[in-house]
Amino acid sequence: KEGENIERALKKFKRKYERTGVLKELRRRQYFTKPSVQKREAMMHAVYVAHMDRDDD
Repeated sequence: KEGENIERALKKFKRKYERTGVLKELRRRQYFTKPSVQKREAMMHAVYVAHMDRDDD
């Protein structure tokens, strides 16, 4: 915006950029992971989340 503090404008930009997930997607595409590995990681994450939910009860 016109007359806006440069630090505030930069902070707004960084926040919007982070929310879009561009950097996360870029890091994910840096290397190839086999589908079987992705599936295993997803399963391990689901188990972890299930254990965390069970511990809360």
